[in-house]
Amino acid sequence: MSRRAIAFLAVSISIAALAPARAAEPAAFRQKLYVTNSAGDDVTVIALPSHEVLGRIQVGLHPHGIASPASQDVLYVTGEGRGELLTIDPYTDRVIRRVKTGPEPNQLAVTPDGSFAYVPVNDGHWEVYALADGKLVDRIFTGGRPHNTLVSRDGRHVYLAPMGDPHKVTIIDAASRRAIGEIPFSSVVRPIALARDEKRFYAEVDGLIGIEVADVPSRKMIHRVPSELTADQKKVASRSHGLGLRPDEKEIWACDVEHGVVHIFDNTTEPPKQIATVALGGPVYWLTFSPDGKIGYVSVRGKNEVAAVDTETKKILTRIPVGEVPKRLMVLTLPEKKAVPAAN
Repeated sequence: MSRRAIAFLAVSISIAALAPARAAEPAAFRQKLYVTNSAGDDVTVIALPSHEVLGRIQVGLHPHGIASPASQDVLYVTGEGRGELLTIDPYTDRVIRRVKTGPEPNQLAVTPDGSFAYVPVNDGHWEVYALADGKLVDRIFTGGRPHNTLVSRDGRHVYLAPMGDPHKVTIIDAASRRAIGEIPFSSVVRPIALARDEKRFYAEVDGLIGIEVADVPSRKMIHRVPSELTADQKKVASRSHGLGLRPDEKEIWACDVEHGVVHIFDNTTEPPKQIATVALGGPVYWLTFSPDGKIGYVSVRGKNEVAAVDTETKKILTRIPVGEVPKRLMVLTLPEKKAVPAAN
């Protein structure tokens, strides 16, 4: 090898040693907010923390429920219009699979390990799907109109909340998919929430602007907590629909639909005590939080927007335009995709 070639090789090695290693291509946006637009046919995608609208995913008429496993590397949406369970790749924001379900599927839940989805359908049953292949593996009857679903953090229990006559939540053992208990409430059960330690269960019910609280171990409703309403609010009929625990579980937020407000309760007391009300300027319907608990996102269905609320100051930070009649929404924090080994 010539001296010139040796010198060139030495310089090349030195430069290579100083250059950073080429990293795997990261997702363009690692954290995103997804919003189902119930009167339309799409899901709005919003980048966080910038709140930039990235676009829409066309899924079919009347998207309803939205859920993800603990890994947050895949998203599931139910479509009421066609009776479908849709799988969405959040890295590309494309629908990658459609599975036919029973009629009008509502708010599903996915086991933390991503193995199964529990999908409430309008024939009195929850349908259980194996997510590896999309196959229906079980149907669980509760009666009423199956509507809202939660899975415990450890994946051992599933909570099924139908609307209508049952007035109760059924607790399912995830291993056997059999009922192991019931929690009765005062009226038709609507949105629900569950404490991380599974000791407290929260529900909104028909006929109450506020929340009911149950003790899970004893299977008893222990508190009925009406929201504090102004004289003007009392003149307008409304209902509660949209419920969420802040990630630190020190507060519980509840949507008051027609009054266009969110009532906030201190959850460190027994019973929870209302401490604030946030006016959103139009009918509201669902809410969720950023993983760090600093922002609450509220679907303002009357304005086709999502309001981002600072959870400490209780002030609106921004309003984000979305699709037609937004309802369910959730934040995903995407794990970094593993690099694909280069071919030899």
